[in-house]
Amino acid sequence: MSHERSISPIFGQGVYDAPTAVRLVNYQRREPVPLTKAISRRTLSRWVQGYSYQAGGELHDAPPLWVPDYANDDGPVEVSFRDLVELRFVKAFRDLGLSLRAIRACLKAASEEVDDPRPFSTRRFRTDGRTIFLETTGRVADAELIDLRRRQRVFQAVVAPSLKDLEFDADHVSRWYPLGQADRSVVVDPGRSFGRPVLSEAGVPTEVIRDAVIIEGSLERVSRLYDCPLSAIKSALAFERRLAA
Repeated sequence: MSHERSISPIFGQGVYDAPTAVRLVNYQRREPVPLTKAISRRTLSRWVQGYSYQAGGELHDAPPLWVPDYANDDGPVEVSFRDLVELRFVKAFRDLGLSLRAIRACLKAASEEVDDPRPFSTRRFRTDGRTIFLETTGRVADAELIDLRRRQRVFQAVVAPSLKDLEFDADHVSRWYPLGQADRSVVVDPGRSFGRPVLSEAGVPTEVIRDAVIIEGSLERVSRLYDCPLSAIKSALAFERRLAA
């Protein structure tokens, strides 16, 4: 399996290595989410790099779910911000109990519907995701997807909330506010710090705030050190606590 590496500049797209991507994909929302299970680096690699498997005594290649911005079959995994958002939706579908085969079918149909190989990170999916989902799953003869249509409330509980945290410029996702639109103190923006989660106002990475609190032993001291409101320091810590190790 080989794919042409994107020649687009990294700047403005964000770049996440495998450990960082896994932590962000496994991020837990404030609301309780049913059936949630953290994914591993191996699983993430299989989704974006593809994998080989034995069947019927023969070796088969399973392609990646889509060609990521930094396609590299042999080296370390790196994904862009858009890839990261897509991965979070794939995980949401996995949390619903869908197999990778069913997700591929749904992704293919949704891609054709919105005319984009990464449909879940498009504005159209943000504004009309439920309808697109019902239309695309309705076109796929798959028992798992038929069952999922019957459990729309579960879909709404797992997938729909993730759409509310996203902000769009033009047709594609541009920012992610992991604490929700009501608390925009933490942002994941590919145009800032190469996509590292930062405090929206100060621009300080949340992991820097976390480490500073550990070292200083005082939220108030860190607030003064970085000239940030105490509420922003607490938000950074809340975000970091919800990241899976």
